[in-house]
Amino acid sequence: MNPTYDFTGQVALVTGAASGMGLATARAFARAGAAVVLADLDQEAAERAAKELTDAGHQALGIGCDVADEDQAAAMVARTVETFGRLDMAFNNAGIQAPPADAADETAADFDRVNAVNLRGIWTCQKHELRQMRNQGSGAIVNCSSLGGLVGLPERAAYHASKHGVIGLTKSAAVEYAPRGIRINAVCPGVIETPMVADMLEGQAEAMAEIMKQQPIGRLGTADEIAGAVLWLCSPGAAFVVGVALPVDGGFTTH
Repeated sequence: MNPTYDFTGQVALVTGAASGMGLATARAFARAGAAVVLADLDQEAAERAAKELTDAGHQALGIGCDVADEDQAAAMVARTVETFGRLDMAFNNAGIQAPPADAADETAADFDRVNAVNLRGIWTCQKHELRQMRNQGSGAIVNCSSLGGLVGLPERAAYHASKHGVIGLTKSAAVEYAPRGIRINAVCPGVIETPMVADMLEGQAEAMAEIMKQQPIGRLGTADEIAGAVLWLCSPGAAFVVGVALPVDGGFTTH
């Protein structure tokens, strides 16, 4: 049984919220009583997801945002505050994969693209979320890293570099903002049953089979299991948790 939270009167922002872990987390925040902003590169999908929540009686807003574009990230936060009056919690989840490649053969275009979304995108979102939370004197941010932020795997150098970077960004900002009443942490999902992983299972079956052999729990994780970790990190139950990179990976990183 999952714990229940009461986020009534609070406002949560989730990026990459139209599907997968982002959508599961947005739904969980809404069930816990928060007003939720669902941001995604696919604006129509974000709006559909928000309508699902409003139709169920929740407060929700769907907006389009390319997190790699700082102006769009700033506008996303500004619209959140204009609509709901504040910002209490954020899950910076938007991310992409990079095609597997020999480290000597990865292209600059692939490296730049994956880092633009996975690292710069979290930097832009966190920066503008912090400006609002700094004014309030309170808030909680969870950045989405990966098991790829904790380990190395062959043919994944660019992607893992981006996810290692998220942890460094998280820890440094966490130390800076903990005295100001704002907690910042990262979650490190393992192999989770999402549309992105489904594509990997289909297109990189051999590599994924090897990864699954290292999964002690013997199954994929679920998006709801990541949502549960994010809500805990945002809750009073994690009031003394600052700057962690929390593995939610079925034991993968224990090797």
